Amino acid sequence: MSRQERKVKGSDLFVAALENEGVDKIFGIPGEENLDLVESLRASKIELVLTRHEQAAAFMAATHGRLTGKPGVCLSTLGPGALNLSTGAAYAHLGAMPMILITGQKPIMSSRQARFQIVDVVATMKPLTKLSRQIVSASSIPTVVRDAFRAAMEERPGPVHVELPEDIAGDEVPDVPVIPVHPIEIPVAHRAALDRAAEMIMAARRPLVMMGAATSRPRSTHGIASFVRRTGIPFFTTQMGKGTVPGGTNLYMGTAALSERDYVHDAIDAADLIVAIGHDPVEKPPFIMGPSGPKVIHVSYTPASVEQVYFPDAEVVGDVGPSLELLADQLEGKLPQAAALLPLREEILNHIADRATEARWPPTPQRIVHDIRQVIPENGIVALDNGMYKIWFARNYRTRVANTLLLDNALATMGAGLPSAMMAAMLYPDRRVLAVAGDGGFMMNSQEMETAVRLKLNLVVLVLEDNAYGMIRWKQAVDHFADYGMTFGNPDFVVYAKAYGAKGHRIESIDRFGPTLEAAFKEGGVHLVSIPIDYSENVRVLVDELRAHEKAKP
Repeated sequence: MSRQERKVKGSDLFVAALENEGVDKIFGIPGEENLDLVESLRASKIELVLTRHEQAAAFMAATHGRLTGKPGVCLSTLGPGALNLSTGAAYAHLGAMPMILITGQKPIMSSRQARFQIVDVVATMKPLTKLSRQIVSASSIPTVVRDAFRAAMEERPGPVHVELPEDIAGDEVPDVPVIPVHPIEIPVAHRAALDRAAEMIMAARRPLVMMGAATSRPRSTHGIASFVRRTGIPFFTTQMGKGTVPGGTNLYMGTAALSERDYVHDAIDAADLIVAIGHDPVEKPPFIMGPSGPKVIHVSYTPASVEQVYFPDAEVVGDVGPSLELLADQLEGKLPQAAALLPLREEILNHIADRATEARWPPTPQRIVHDIRQVIPENGIVALDNGMYKIWFARNYRTRVANTLLLDNALATMGAGLPSAMMAAMLYPDRRVLAVAGDGGFMMNSQEMETAVRLKLNLVVLVLEDNAYGMIRWKQAVDHFADYGMTFGNPDFVVYAKAYGAKGHRIESIDRFGPTLEAAFKEGGVHLVSIPIDYSENVRVLVDELRAHEKAKP
């Protein structure tokens, strides 16, 4: 029987197309509209990883895209299941993480259940994805899947949604071959743009480099590190750009965890030119541009998005790594003023490290970050949820390898920390992986502890307890509102962890914190460690101290 005469189900075509793209895992929760697809997966090489909530599946798929550059894949049923993916879609869309979302739907050629559970998921996903489409013919499946993966990976990367209706999945059609996968190449920047940028950098008296979110793309890091090493220009990072220069860390000036007034802004304010590499305006602004500020060169895969606080004077658009290598060819050995801002480095970093070993109880954020850095090797991964502690990790946690501090400064959603860490632990089983979450954010997806235990992951989950939505409570206080509506109670986290089959640990003195983490990593398996945190430093450092520092400037 020829290929054209052989009949195959749409779901078999779909799975064959996924295998063609190199997919080995799909995360999610199926429904009855996915049953043909589930059966096709059962007979394939692809593992269906069942999660306890669709949102967690989407966070895991997005993190797969972030860490590998290849789309992660998540699956849900129609209606309520599909809508639970929407936060993960936005997370990937704002964070530029390639991902494929697959949702089911009732049959489209008949309507035996009328409108039961039906919402327009394709329309819902359109503003949250690069592409959202329904498959209306089984024969078109290989083409649609290939296009979805291509679109997800092209700059700027992001999520793509594909809806597979129940009758299309079950339809039998003549066999259709998969579409061959081809590499996606990005042109280097135009020669005129490189010449213009080189001229501006050579004319600068106090140049500074900024590493933004797009520098963390897996394809970027070598060329970026080489540019910094060859030019000798000091650099700072945005929150999502940390760790992208493994060499040349003696040129690191700090991380912009705040938009202004922090110590790293002493260098930013003194610069007359900032080379903004990979800046994405979805991040909170690392600095506020104004008419009297430094000139800015935008270097990225895509043109700058002009904002009120970001309007660069020149642009170098193209494949970032190779483009920076060409730019370094023009600059190397020709920048006598390259290190003009470097004398500020020691004072900036000393201020940030202040009180990092203080032994008070409950511990300060600085001490928690310090002790974690001691037990996490350079290639170990810390995945943050979202909360007040994120600012302290961004300021104080030194990184030397890209994507070893996974934080979200784009959508900045709570609930992503644990699933993100789980994905990292699956991809890198031989590296230490730590999830860090506040008690509020942890409880938003804490049910995934069961998934982590079932998957036999090696993972330590740190829960910072302040019995409140701490970030908003702090802003409430800074804006002089009454302390109202932000506090709650917590379960006994040690008992909670044990209920899932994990190990639970309660820290009751700061001298036990580091040793407990170390022992948990050495033992392996899933561990939850709970520790209280003293957020009074938020006001002392981030408000009072920085306000006094600003006033003391000449």
